[in-house]
Amino acid sequence: MTVDPNFLKKRRKPAFTLPPGATDAHCHVFGPGDKFPYAPNRRYTPEDAPKEMLRALHDYLGISRAVIVQASCHGKDNAAMMDCLAWDPKRYRGVAIVDDTFTDKQFDDLHAGGVRGVRFNFVKHLGGAPDMDVFNRVVDRVKGRGWHVVLHLDAKDIDELSGMIRGLPMTFVIDHMGRVPAKDGLDQAPFKTLLELAKLDKCWIKVCGSERIDFPPYDKAVPIARKIVETIPDRVLWGTDFPHPNPTHEADEGDLVDLVPKIVPDAAMQQKLLVDNPARLYGFV
Repeated sequence: MTVDPNFLKKRRKPAFTLPPGATDAHCHVFGPGDKFPYAPNRRYTPEDAPKEMLRALHDYLGISRAVIVQASCHGKDNAAMMDCLAWDPKRYRGVAIVDDTFTDKQFDDLHAGGVRGVRFNFVKHLGGAPDMDVFNRVVDRVKGRGWHVVLHLDAKDIDELSGMIRGLPMTFVIDHMGRVPAKDGLDQAPFKTLLELAKLDKCWIKVCGSERIDFPPYDKAVPIARKIVETIPDRVLWGTDFPHPNPTHEADEGDLVDLVPKIVPDAAMQQKLLVDNPARLYGFV
């Protein structure tokens, strides 16, 4: 598929140079819908953002590797994501959406194709919490595979869900800094609960989604992300969230890349965040 040349012309080249091996640990591929149909029960229909568009963006930004996160608009049909992983197995890993009807063979095929986690959405506008019986059965099925579970939460639900999260028998990753509102600062209750969860060795947090919790130039999001990195430097990940489904504004990935040195001024810690941590969790070599 040919990428529209105007796609990159609309984006700013970042001033910050990402290190070799830099990983976008949270991004999506959508469609194209005529090849990979969207889920009939989806809550939103995105514009197509196929693998060719994602690679063009990553090459433009200087991103070497990526974790393709299955989004709810494709549901549990992981075909578009798996097609991207198969395109360049050394460059890509995946996080799937599954349910308890998946067979051992299907899980084996996902793993062989580069999947290393499953994602569950608890966000209200995307349908809210999953059937917890299904959730628990899936966790039980995948906990022995060396996978992790990715949790997409609303800030206001972190406290209520914290007991369940603490009881998870496997590594878990919290998306988008828990979606805590940046305007409420470091002393807000949901953020304090998030930092308590971060004390668990099995907890990882993505310092992506600044564009979800703040508006350009994202100055209020930086202290939130910095505090998370300082709290768990060995268990943080960074990503662009391209192509930003359900946006509050049009984000420029160049701006998001240029947040990295504001969040993490130290070059050694940048290496951890962008290269070493995702390599360890996802098995990049």
